[in-house]
Amino acid sequence: MASSPQPSHPQLAVSAAIFREGKILLARRARSPAKGFYSLPGGRVEFGETLHAALHREIAEETALRIEIAGLAAWREVMPAGEGSGHYVILSFAARWSAGEPVLNEELDDYQWLAPDALGGLKTTTGLQEVIQSARRVLGT
Repeated sequence: MASSPQPSHPQLAVSAAIFREGKILLARRARSPAKGFYSLPGGRVEFGETLHAALHREIAEETALRIEIAGLAAWREVMPAGEGSGHYVILSFAARWSAGEPVLNEELDDYQWLAPDALGGLKTTTGLQEVIQSARRVLGT
């Protein structure tokens, strides 16, 4: 599969720190960006789509879960690291699981429900631990 050219401007994306019974959902990216890294599920915001609508859509598409959004937890900026990589502004929201069991789409190849302090030796995206801690504060956990 040929990769499409990256836009010449930053792309807006959303992600969710989804908590269920004291654990957080982490998913491993099956393709770029961040292929092979565990992170929060999410993706790009489409033109004319609200942030919350984009988050609900992306979570449903990637994991088949339904969530309740508690609030904005953090934001990250991912700068182009080389040829073919993009510039992203990612707004990460704290959320609670409300229904469903994870069913991954082709963008993800593994998931784990983990205690927020037990990420251990997982290969994770930059800044993930800080986003998780911020989401815990938003949720009051």
